[in-house]
Order: sequence, then structure tokens, then C-alpha cells
Amino acid sequence: MAQKNPTPDTEKASNGIPPPDDRCPIEEVALIVPETDDPSLPILTFRSWFLGIASCVILISLNTFFTFRTQPLTISAILMQIAVLPIGKFMAATLPTKEYSFVGWRFTLNPGPFNMKEHVIIAIFANCGVSSSGGGGDVYSIGAITIMKAYYKESLSFLLALFIVISAQLIGFGWAGILRRALHEENEKSKGITRMQFFLIAMALSFLYYAFPRYLFTVLTFFSWVCYVWPNNVTAHQVGSGYRGLGVGAFTFDWAGISAYRGSPLVAPWTSIVNMGVGFIMFVYIILPICYWKFNTFDARKFPIFSNQLFTHDGQKYDTTKILTKEYDLNIDAYNKYSKLYLSPLYALFIGAGFARFTSTLTHVALFKGRNILKQSRTAMSNVKLDVHGRLMKAYNTVPEWWFLIVLFGSMALSIIMSLVWKVDVQLPWWGMLLAFALASVVTLPIGVIQATTNQIFLPSLQVGYDIIAQFMIGYVLPGTPIANLLFKIYGRITTAHALSFLSDIKLGHYMKIPPRCMYVAQLVGTLVAGVVNVSVAWWMLDSIKDICMDDNAHRDSPWTCPKYRVTFDASVIWGLIGPRRLFGPGGLYRNLVWLFLIGAVLPVPVWVFSKIYPDKKWIAMINIPIIFNGFAGMPPATPTNIATWLLIGMFFNFFVFRFHKRWWQKYNYVLSVALDAGTALMAVLIFFVLQNAGHSLKWWGTELDHCPLATCPTAPGIVVDGCPVF
Repeated sequence: MAQKNPTPDTEKASNGIPPPDDRCPIEEVALIVPETDDPSLPILTFRSWFLGIASCVILISLNTFFTFRTQPLTISAILMQIAVLPIGKFMAATLPTKEYSFVGWRFTLNPGPFNMKEHVIIAIFANCGVSSSGGGGDVYSIGAITIMKAYYKESLSFLLALFIVISAQLIGFGWAGILRRALHEENEKSKGITRMQFFLIAMALSFLYYAFPRYLFTVLTFFSWVCYVWPNNVTAHQVGSGYRGLGVGAFTFDWAGISAYRGSPLVAPWTSIVNMGVGFIMFVYIILPICYWKFNTFDARKFPIFSNQLFTHDGQKYDTTKILTKEYDLNIDAYNKYSKLYLSPLYALFIGAGFARFTSTLTHVALFKGRNILKQSRTAMSNVKLDVHGRLMKAYNTVPEWWFLIVLFGSMALSIIMSLVWKVDVQLPWWGMLLAFALASVVTLPIGVIQATTNQIFLPSLQVGYDIIAQFMIGYVLPGTPIANLLFKIYGRITTAHALSFLSDIKLGHYMKIPPRCMYVAQLVGTLVAGVVNVSVAWWMLDSIKDICMDDNAHRDSPWTCPKYRVTFDASVIWGLIGPRRLFGPGGLYRNLVWLFLIGAVLPVPVWVFSKIYPDKKWIAMINIPIIFNGFAGMPPATPTNIATWLLIGMFFNFFVFRFHKRWWQKYNYVLSVALDAGTALMAVLIFFVLQNAGHSLKWWGTELDHCPLATCPTAPGIVVDGCPVF
């Protein structure tokens, strides 16, 4: 069970330090990553198997659990990396060192000190528990299951749900194969507490504090003081509500809400925060109010100013059951008789910003990073001289390509079988599956190159825009089929995201000298374990929690309104059930939003031109149009208050603290981020199982989520909505 590495060649200097021309050409890597290797270190030990699978199961369970919450929370793999280090050392100190024999195979539970390679392989397992659950951006695989069961009320089998999730994960793993430390250093003797001590203290405080916004005093989640000053004014509620309005003056003191949609603000570069802040202010506080109050764009005043719901022509919530056939297709006659589909003004702008986000990313990357991308592509396609890391890795047996091909084509075959056996449930025909696979094969490599050459800064813009493009495409080919639209996005886009995640782990293993075959085993087993646990936890929640994912007035205080999945459901209606032709084609109400494709493509050009004309003005090159458009990303389900608070906290830590207290920032900033995640997650789980699941709920003024009941009211004359005044 304790696998030894093969002995590498001795082609290195006698002192173990590589010659200068053998150094890694990337300075950041050369400074951080060790350029030596100890092939005697055991990797796939009992400790790494036990802690790795346990980390994967814990993370996938927690992240799946939290994605259904009104305030979602993502637990990063860093938490498990910190947690397993003392456990691994404890196991090394206590487990028996005796060797055992099983059918001629000799192994030991304790091959020696807990080493860095074991720690890395455990991190690989843990990452499978993040990227598979929604923490790495994939809410779609399990989201499709949720939408089919909770929203469309489809009688879905557990086996089909499992096949959908695992096949999507494994296809990404196959594409990755085809395309393919600080914690271990001794703590410096310095003033102040150690990182581990700081982590434990911050986690304990976060744990205790989260009882207030989560249970005792939930008004802290959205503190909207404007509504207290003007309790009967619709406009004041629309402007001041932190939950259903623009959130002017509102704050959230809930870490789960702050980090739910964009991750921790403590780890974002301040230049990105500034660009996103510009986009956020421009869209939410300038463009949206003008469209709503000045021009009534898209009949905006018939609907709430901020909502992730869909609406009829008279401002009522859209009932999709009235336009569905028994096969979950669009009933065109019923649709024409019932009502056209309308969006809230913020939701419409979100889609338009997505159009611009995609094309602006392509233009910006081509202009500012095009030369580096071409160079990187040529390097990838040619036989270049290996650096020290590549040379050291040559000592280990590579993974035969047919290993990945079996996984890739096997999972593709499983997907096609699904489309044939469960034809009504899946809706996507076999040729649609093949089209999705073809799309993924075309875009995975270029997006991967962009990720490698731009330090991932453009990936959120590109991938969110790519979501819309994929749905737009299949929506024209297969209109009226919402489940087919969802699954096409999973197999055409989400598999690309999985592939990039696997490639990132492979790069980590390369630099940390993990043998490729060990990486293959860890990623494959982790993916299978994560898929099974992911579906099992989601299935249990969907069957056990009454009215889960319901977000009407009767359930407004529910902690299980599934805002992430609600938006995914809405997308299936917009792009799949109704189809882009009816909404964005000629004669469609939202046809003018399509111009944002062109606007997004053009806007980076003047920035690039001025950066060349005035090269001494560095701030010009820091203007990033894709990230400015990304300032609007995530809304809905994220609220303006979530994003505004995220921006303020990120700027405070990554500009002011970084500039004036750099030593503290360097030592504690990332540790604080993980501690806040950990404490919040532990208290949320404890409250659910001990109090809420047992029916112990508090009801008083301080436990109302948002004291702005009029924020969802329309302001157009003659529109009648329950609980709202009629203008």
C-alpha cells in the first residue's frame, strides 16, 4: 500500500542543484517550487488513501449541502489541506510500522514520516470534492438533476442521475488526459502567533459569530436601514433593499453571502477588484436605474427591479407548467394563449452583459495576450528543451494515452446510451450529444491556453459567456426542449471546465514530482467517489426537505430557496423551453441586447490603442473591459449587496492592509479566508441538524431576512400583485 517511486536518472549536478540553463523559465515557479526530487518518498500510502477519500467525501457532502441554501457557501480544498497535515503527522506517529503480506504483496500502514507528496496527493482527492460539487463552478451537473426533480417535477431515476453526473465528470477527465508548500516548511521564529494558531482562533470566532446571522439575528444577513426610514415607500424599498433591491446603503454581515458567488474577497487581486467595482457601479447604479425609471426599457416597471423570477405580461410570476406538454416540451398553442416571457430589468441586463463579456474577452486576450498565446501554442506543439521539472519527471512512467481514451470514449458511450434509453427524460438526441462533444473538443485547448497564459484572470468572463453561447446555439437547433438545453451545456461546456480543473491538478503534480500514474489513480478514484456522493447527498436533500427550492412568498423565510439552481432553471426556460429565437430573434422583445456582442468586441480596442500611444501611463493597460463586464456577473442569484460588500472587503484587505501591513497580510491573509469558511460551514451544519431539522426555529423581528416587503413590487400603472399597492 506504500508505493515507492521509481529511481530517476542521475543526469544532474553532483550537488543536486540544476545548472542555470536547466532552471524553469517562469520566474514565479522557479522561486517557489523545489527543483529537486526525492524518489524514495512513498505516495499512495494507507494515510493518503484514507485522508484523501475522507477529504473528498467531506468536501463534496458539505458543498453539495450548501449549494441549496438561500445563502450558498463554498468550502475550498485549502481547508482540508490544513486539516489533514496534523492528522497525517499524528498517524505517522501512532500507526504500527509492521509490514503485512497479502497474496504476495507486502505493505505497511506506516511507511515513515508524513511527507509532502502524500499531502499533495490528498489535495488532489480533495479538489475532486470541490470541482464536482459546485464549488469549482459546476452547479450544472447536479443542477440538472435538481431542476428535473424540483422544478419540472420529473420522475427521474437515481441511476440516470448518477450516469449524468459521472459521465460529465469523466469526459472532462478524458479531455484533460488527451490534452494534457508552505505548510511543510518549519514555522519561522518570528513575533506573533503561528499561522496554525491564528487559523484555530479565527475559525473558533467565525464559528461562534455565525450563530447570529444564521439563526439568532438573521437580519444581519441583509441590513437594509433605508427601509426602516421609509417603511411604506415602494421606491425606497427598491433602492434600499439588500435582498430584493439595489442595496443602496445596505450591508451584509454574513460571510456565507459575501463569499457565496465569487469566492473569498481576500484572495482577489486589487486591480481586478477595481475593474469589477467600476462595472458594478456602472451597471447597477447608473444603467439599471436609467433603464427602469427613465425609459421603462422592456416594460421594466411592470416587474420587480431585481428578481431571478420569470414573469407574464401583466407582472405575475410565470407558471411554466401551463406551457409544458407531458413530455416536458413547449406547447406552442398554450404559450401563445398564456403569455410571452418577460424578465426583470436586472436579469435582462445580466444576459446582455454576458453577451458582451464573451466577445470582449476574446478581443482583449487577442490584443493584449495574443503574442504570448501564439508562443505558448507553438511551444506546446514542438519538442522544446525540458526544464528541471520536466527532466525530473522523465524518470517516472507516463500514463499511456489509451488509459485516458478508454475513460473518454467509455463515458461518451454511456452518455449516448442514456439519450437512447431515457429518451423522454433526457430530451437530447444522440446527435445532440455528439455535437456537444465536438464543441468541447474544439474549445478546450484554446481556453486552456488562455488560462495558462493569463493566470486564469479571464476565465470567469470567458466561461460565463461560453455558457450563454452554448445555450444560445442548442436553443436554435432544439427549441422547446429545456432538459436538452441543460444537458447540452453540461456536455458541451461543463466538461471543458472539468478538463481545465483536472489539468490544473496535473500541473500541480508535475511541479511537486508526483508520478503521473499516481495522479491518474487519484483523479479517477476521486472523480468516481465525488460523483456518487454528490448525487447521493443531493438526492437525499431533494427527497427529505419539504418544499425545497420553493422561493415564493410562502417560503421567503426558508433557508432552502436554491438561488443558484433557480437561475439555472430560468436559463433552461429562456434558452431551452421558449428558445432564443422568440426572445432575441427578429421581433423578440430583447432583440436589441444582441448588439452587446458587437459592443463587447469593440470596447477593448481603444484601450489597447491608448496603451500603445501612452506606454508610460501604466494605468491605461490596467483597464480591463472583460473584468468590468464581470462586475455584473452572478446577479442574480447574487444580490447587489453581496457584491458591494465583497468589493469593499476585498479592497480593504488587498489594497490597504497589503500596502500598510504587508507582513500581516503575507502571514495571515489567506489563512483568515480559510478560517472564515471553516467556522461558517461548521456552524451552518450544526444549526441545521441540531435546531432547524428538528423544527426549532426562531420567529421575531431580528430573524426576518429583509425588512423591505415592498421591494418586489412593480411601479407601472394598473399592475396588481399581492401585497403591493396599485399605482
